[in-house]
Amino acid sequence: MEITINGQHRQLVGNPPQVGEELPHFKVLDKQGEKIKTRFLLGKVTLISVVPDITTSVCSLQTKHFNEAVDQFRDVRFLTVSTNLAETQQKWCAAEGVKNIELVSDHEQSFGYSMKLLIPDEDVLARSVWIIDKEGKIVYRQLVSELTDEPDYDAALDALKKAVQA
Repeated sequence: MEITINGQHRQLVGNPPQVGEELPHFKVLDKQGEKIKTRFLLGKVTLISVVPDITTSVCSLQTKHFNEAVDQFRDVRFLTVSTNLAETQQKWCAAEGVKNIELVSDHEQSFGYSMKLLIPDEDVLARSVWIIDKEGKIVYRQLVSELTDEPDYDAALDALKKAVQA
């Protein structure tokens, strides 16, 4: 699959999973460096916000936007995934006052390869939003075709409301 970065074409490592498919197996690292595997996400509706680099403006906006939405969804797990190291993510959270959303690191690129979101030329993930049901099935996906654009927050949050009600 192809996306653009400032209009320049870039290839992902494959074709990301479709709605209706099971979430692939991967591992990411939490702020303590502990592994979070796919199976740990089961049992709760989960929104996964994927950003290329948490320290850039659009990634900051995206993460802050979903951070503000957390309070509306008591029984939903919110994750932001980037290839930044956990230490960088935690410094960013402290500087930006982000406390509600969980940032996890894919610096080992397990998530990027499993989800086919890695842009190998850049070593970052393609901007996207995923909603996973309690059983681990993908019920919503939004791949942003231009990496520097923000996702459609309203569409993602509407899909999240439907997933919670299902």
